[in-house]
Amino acid sequence: MHSDIELKFLSAPDGEKIAYKMSKGPAGYSGPTLIWCGGLKSDMEGGKATHLHDWAIEEVRTFIRFDYFGHGVSSGCFRDGTISRWAEDVMRVIDELAEGDIILIGSSMGGWASLLAAIRKPQRVKGLLLIAPAPDFTEKLTYAEWSEDQRETLKRDGIVYVPSDYDEPYEYSRELMEDGQQNQILDAPIKFDGPVRILQGAADPVVPWSYSRQILDVITSDDVDYTLVKKGDHSLSAPQDLDRLVRAAKELCRKLTPM
Repeated sequence: MHSDIELKFLSAPDGEKIAYKMSKGPAGYSGPTLIWCGGLKSDMEGGKATHLHDWAIEEVRTFIRFDYFGHGVSSGCFRDGTISRWAEDVMRVIDELAEGDIILIGSSMGGWASLLAAIRKPQRVKGLLLIAPAPDFTEKLTYAEWSEDQRETLKRDGIVYVPSDYDEPYEYSRELMEDGQQNQILDAPIKFDGPVRILQGAADPVVPWSYSRQILDVITSDDVDYTLVKKGDHSLSAPQDLDRLVRAAKELCRKLTPM
């Protein structure tokens, strides 16, 4: 189903193009718009994004997935990207494509971008569904685990290459790391009062469950559910995980859809 959706591009003020795919609810649709915000180096054709899009089409709900600057088929070079830029991409999609209330669905780095967008657009973002969310990861997970050699390399060369599960390594630029440092949100209250659902694998080697759980301590919402999947990995893309993801999305939609 999702494969039939036309690829379109949104223009940023600097001339860059954000690739996206969107399907709309019926005329008079009053439910929330769901926006998929993927992880670092991933794109909108990933298994979770397309599975959710298929479900949204079946339920005739408005759904948008997109590629950040420097990701997928969007323009730009990955190594020139920053958390600020990717959060701005989320906000541009909200402002220029979405109608009504928004549910942001953020995976890993996308969880951070989603939280930043939710903090800045409380009048639009009414619900959050986060999968292994990794706010502040550049400083608290990545840099914190680097060797002295890697830290020196960043100082000297302005970039560090780290192997990834994708075709290319992760490229951590000085700009990315400095920008991440300036956009940390786990050290103070995260002002968001809508419903939040967090799905986390207990066996996640990338974002430990003890890390993502910190969100519970700082987010101001009282309506927060944190689901820990005993054998879940970082991607949470097994069939039972995808079913769980859809159930969480359904529940948030019901909460935010006027009766």
